[in-house]
Amino acid sequence: MSIAEVRPGLPLARVNPVAKIAATVPLSIALLLTLDPVSAGIAILCEIVLFTAIGLGPLLWSARTLPVWIAAPLTGISMVLYGAPSGQVYFDAGLIHITEGSVAIGLATTARVVAIALPAVVLFLTIDPTDLADGLAQTLRLPARFVLGGLAALRLAGTSIDDWRTISLARRARGVADRAVLRRGVGQAFALLVLSIRRASTLATAMEARGFGAPGRRTWAREARFGGVEWAVIAIGCLVAAISVTAAVAAGSWNLVWS
Repeated sequence: MSIAEVRPGLPLARVNPVAKIAATVPLSIALLLTLDPVSAGIAILCEIVLFTAIGLGPLLWSARTLPVWIAAPLTGISMVLYGAPSGQVYFDAGLIHITEGSVAIGLATTARVVAIALPAVVLFLTIDPTDLADGLAQTLRLPARFVLGGLAALRLAGTSIDDWRTISLARRARGVADRAVLRRGVGQAFALLVLSIRRASTLATAMEARGFGAPGRRTWAREARFGGVEWAVIAIGCLVAAISVTAAVAAGSWNLVWS
């Protein structure tokens, strides 16, 4: 399933994308204010339960969310090795200090990254680019030129992947892609950049000729609805944030990052 191909039958697929984005904001703010394992752990538990209950459980463990599960431990490991040392010292060599405090910070950081990134990725996979553009333009009243430009960029994201593959095969057929992997990558990246700029210029001219940048009020083919379901999604996001904060305060682990 690519960015531009969202299955219509996917849960939450028809919910206004603005509501899905707004639902992740309260939890993100709450978890950015503190660095403790309790709030992040409760948030992850709530996310797994909610997504599984509505039928999005398979996405949690799919290849689409694999970057989250890889990046979070790597972030935690960096904090374990280079975080502020405190408490019992387990290992000390030069710039690397593994202590009781740095291990706690690493675990909390890993949990916080997962708790913030996981719902964002899963919900984004249920968003169709056209629905997102409709929501941004009709619900948030963002400028049509900006919205339509972003929509075109999202629609062409998959095309760039195909272009990279085509360039790689063409260079290999010419015998210039067998050695020097680093130089080959830089050359392909430059070729892709040139191709993308040319395509963007052509697309911009075509959109301008069809009146996409015309002044005045424009019409939309589909109406972006924002009703009770959307407010319920936002309320659930606020509820998860409130539960996480309450659990951390009750456990005595709430720790403001600037305190």
